[in-house]
Parts: sequence; C-alpha cells; structure tokens
Amino acid sequence: MLNMKEEDGEFLASLAGALVQHPRATLKELAQAIGVSKATLYRFCKTREELIQRLAEHGVGALNAAIEKADLRATAISKGLRNLLENLFEHRELTSFLMIYWKDLHVSQDVEDGWTVSLDEYFLRGQQQGIYRIDISAIELTEIFISLVLGMVDAEQRGRVARAGLVLLTEKAFLSGAGNHISDL
Repeated sequence: MLNMKEEDGEFLASLAGALVQHPRATLKELAQAIGVSKATLYRFCKTREELIQRLAEHGVGALNAAIEKADLRATAISKGLRNLLENLFEHRELTSFLMIYWKDLHVSQDVEDGWTVSLDEYFLRGQQQGIYRIDISAIELTEIFISLVLGMVDAEQRGRVARAGLVLLTEKAFLSGAGNHISDL
C-alpha cells in the first residue's frame, strides 16, 4: 500500500496510470487499482473531475520540470536530447494520462506554448550547430519529436516496445530522421 501524500509523485503517477488503464473506473475502482482505500482517495479528491484536473496540473508541472531539468539552453545538443528523453520518460504514466485527457482539460495555452518554444529554440540551436537537418524547420522537428515521444510512451504501455531501452530507441529513431547525415530522398 502506498503512503499517500498529495505531493507524492509515485501516488499521482499510479493514479494517472490507473485512469489510463481504466478510463471509466469509479473512484472506488481507482482506489482499489492503486492499493488505497476509497476514503483515502476521497480525501485527496472528492470527484472524478477534480481528480482529473489535479492530475493534469501535476502532469503539466512534471513535464515542465522535465524540460527545465534537461537544461536545453546550456547543455550540449546531443546531451540535451538524451537528458530530455530520460526526464520525459520518467513521467510515462503522466504523459499517457495527458495524451488521453489533454483536449478535455482546462490547461492554459501558455503552458503548451512554453513547451514548444523551449523545444523550438533547442532544435534551432542544433540546426545552427550543424547537428540537425536544416531542410526540416525547428518547429517541425519539435512536432516530430513530440509525436515520437508520445507514440513510444503508448507503444511501451501496450507492450510493443521494452521499457528498458525506451530512451535509446527513441533517440536513435529521432536522430535517424533528424540527423544532418541523412541525404535527401
């Protein structure tokens, strides 16, 4: 049984994972899925809608922190990509949750803009250093990267790819398509 605290990332990730696995589950069923009592979960959130919104806020915060922790402005481009992937995949459950619930959430456009601006700047810097292709814009590289990460999180959850090699696999897949060494088709 989990030691429940509101700030407990493991607890919140478990809840996010349970909601992804059981999207129509009641609070009682979600509590059972993560090994806490209904009363414990009810003290945390009284309604399903409140739970989803709190998980969204936590998920957004965790992904913002993952991007910030990667230190994309100061770190070498290749190390920045690895740091970013490691940090993002630490939050696979929250990423899956956000993928499913994003359109229904009340999240500020500024949040999404913050992610994309940070990534756009990182990819542009990589292009300027000759590491990333210049025939694909930095904005397009951001969108490709985000789609790849989301797809790999989904594939791992469905058991199609191994969790252990997720960072390296994603890094290789991205660099094979975005790396400057690829010739035009």
